[in-house]
Amino acid sequence: MNILILGGGGREHALAWAIRQNPKCDRLFVAPGNAGIEALAECASLNPNSRAEVLEFAQENAVDFVVVGPEAPLAAGVSDALRDAGFLVFGPSQAAAQLEASKTFTKEICDACGAPTAAWARFTDAASARDYVSSQGAPIVVKADGLAAGKGVTVAETVEQAHEAIDLIFTGDLIFTGEFGDTSVVIEEFMDGEEASFFILSDGVNSLPIGTAQDHKRVGDGDTGPNTGGMGAYSPAPVLNDALQQQVMDQIVKPTIAEMARREMPFQGVLYAGVMIKDGQARLVEYNVRFGDPECQVLMLRLGAQILDLLLACAEGRLDQAAVTWADDHALTVVMAADGYPGDYAKGTEIKGLDGITESSFEMVFHAGTAEKDGKIVANGGRVLACTGRGATLAEAHQRAYALVDQIDWPEGFCRRDIGWRAL
Repeated sequence: MNILILGGGGREHALAWAIRQNPKCDRLFVAPGNAGIEALAECASLNPNSRAEVLEFAQENAVDFVVVGPEAPLAAGVSDALRDAGFLVFGPSQAAAQLEASKTFTKEICDACGAPTAAWARFTDAASARDYVSSQGAPIVVKADGLAAGKGVTVAETVEQAHEAIDLIFTGDLIFTGEFGDTSVVIEEFMDGEEASFFILSDGVNSLPIGTAQDHKRVGDGDTGPNTGGMGAYSPAPVLNDALQQQVMDQIVKPTIAEMARREMPFQGVLYAGVMIKDGQARLVEYNVRFGDPECQVLMLRLGAQILDLLLACAEGRLDQAAVTWADDHALTVVMAADGYPGDYAKGTEIKGLDGITESSFEMVFHAGTAEKDGKIVANGGRVLACTGRGATLAEAHQRAYALVDQIDWPEGFCRRDIGWRAL
């Protein structure tokens, strides 16, 4: 079959790598792709958020199946346009994608189905939000209601920090509109504990857990410095044991899927549930409606070719007939980022050493922000490479991932040296 993956980051490289191994995949397109993906697939220069461009490409290239990688095309309704035209699609509808696109929507779903989460309040003006924070105290969490490209959440340690975050959302450079079309902010109770990620496929009725992971958001070793899109991850997450996974399914995921179906917006795709665990209980932090990045890299290295069969079962509404085959293994990925990230950073610096790396199902360098220029691989983003290792133990996966890092010659890049420290 001819398959189109939308997106161009490390997540999409990992998906392409796994899907390419499945004999069902005849021709693989990725739009727009990156320099690493070009070795696996045909990269198409089109805007993945444009319904018209994606639909035209799918029709002209006899695409049989579309896998939507990032959240932006989902929020833009690209999956709806494709389905309306008769294409098989993995990814939720625009309405169901509100589980990520609107913090208010998700909180209302949780309240309706009784899913445990943080106490919250929504405000459409800065003054009311500031008054609420002053009455609640800190620490407290401030969230822009709409999609914010990972920049819309502030865990404020003081009331003053919370006020600054509120002002930034309403009057600063970061202005985001929520589900209701106006600028709004969600203020949440601060939840302490250990955070982990749980990935579940849903076909609108049935659900299937496909893995756990933990990532490292802070830019510096020891979980210091500002938050980023993720500096590394490992799978499985030991903190999400079998009992906790069952609790999350029974109390959070299945009630959410049932409530979405009740509202006639069934969720079909991957639910990426971020949960906070304390005293043996989990509460929902947030939902994402796509695979995480860099969590996708460790999941794909562990799942391999079977992921295509799982995505097809999900899209075709037969997830109740599917099963995941797990090896007793571990995977760990280390993100190499451009100096200055998550602040200002330079593009166009050359990355050497990639040609000498032998890649396999145990060692992969997934490209995130790269481009090819004059026959050279250059950095083209903040998070640039994801060096990923798999092994019988987490320590073995850790050794393989960092061995890849040490083979790459890129003076203008950096990484954390302690990925996986919680479990190790």
